[in-house]
Amino acid sequence: MTAEKVADYPRPPRLELSPDHVLVRVGGEVLFDGHGCQRVLETFHPPTYYLPPAATNQELLIPAAGRSFCEWKGVADYFDVQAGGKRIHRAVWRYCSPTELYRPIAGWFALYPGLMDGCWLNGEKVTAQPGGFYGGWISSEVKGPFKGDPQHPELI
Repeated sequence: MTAEKVADYPRPPRLELSPDHVLVRVGGEVLFDGHGCQRVLETFHPPTYYLPPAATNQELLIPAAGRSFCEWKGVADYFDVQAGGKRIHRAVWRYCSPTELYRPIAGWFALYPGLMDGCWLNGEKVTAQPGGFYGGWISSEVKGPFKGDPQHPELI
């Protein structure tokens, strides 16, 4: 299979169902393990995975202060993750009332892979997208350059 070139992803970003098996571990616990995620594909970004709320271990999530704004999706709320005796601040977010195009991810959870113990796609451990604000998942299925990579300052 040929890797997807993130330079070919669209703007505005495309939302699609993912067939991938997704596993997220944090603090020695499982935040999510299953299928049925959605992913957002945006130019020069690796995919960001959105986890279905019904299958996400919400007992690990604590509402956090602050919000952010995405020009495409709208206003995001944040959550701390409490697991394994530690608290990871603002590691997870969701859009409760996203814009029309992204309504299918209303209430679904996204996260920063670099703040987790690990995130896996079909058994492959992913790498976090560079930069502190991005939630992309880099796997062998995607090819950069990626926004946020200091080796590509034109994309930062």
